Amino acid sequence: MQVAPSLHRLGTGSVNAYLVEEGGEVTIVDAGVPAYWADLPRELGEMGRTLDDVRAMVLTHGHSDHIGFAERFRRERSMTPWIHELDAAMARGEVKPQGQQSGKIRIGSLVGFLLFGLRRGALRTTPLAEVATFGDGATLDVPGAPRVIHVPGHSPGSAALHFAGLDALLVGDAFATLAVTTGAVGPRIAPFSSDPAEALASLERIEGVEARWALPGHGEPWTGGLGAAVAAVRARVADGAPVG
Repeated sequence: MQVAPSLHRLGTGSVNAYLVEEGGEVTIVDAGVPAYWADLPRELGEMGRTLDDVRAMVLTHGHSDHIGFAERFRRERSMTPWIHELDAAMARGEVKPQGQQSGKIRIGSLVGFLLFGLRRGALRTTPLAEVATFGDGATLDVPGAPRVIHVPGHSPGSAALHFAGLDALLVGDAFATLAVTTGAVGPRIAPFSSDPAEALASLERIEGVEARWALPGHGEPWTGGLGAAVAAVRARVADGAPVG
């Protein structure tokens, strides 16, 4: 799906990965589920690009639904994906996510999400053999030159990526616009966050970012401004919905 001329999405909203193009070169942000590998050439083609135009992969965090085809990409394209240093061990499969909280659950929505993953190879996600790491505030030398904003809480090394030249903030799971556990839509603390209170506090780090597009790992693009998105999340938490 085309979000904007230089921004495309892999996936239909349940689990998202993104393609960012600058000067004819592409950065992949997140790797969704393994089956997205088969969708990648077609989506690149919609941008007028091929796999040979991909120069980098950057992961917003180390959860399995974001590293999907990353190891295959690393192996077949001889490029090492980037991730925040605090999630590197998770991406390599050396540690597991801790203390994840699902919030409320609607069985139909959760089962649908799990079936989506099963059909697209989520149980066959392979940890990365090698990663490159970055820290908070880094500007990455990849197409689009995103600035890293560390937003811990969903995971220790969760990061948002500000592509200022494209007027876009790729938020990973710093917040979601879809709760995969209930089907509810709108900005919210993403289900399966390890520390929802920390995730909420981290939103202060992105609420002042000027970006037309806020692109989450789960759900549809948000175009109402980061300040409004963060305010909506805080309101939900104040109403007693800390997750999802």
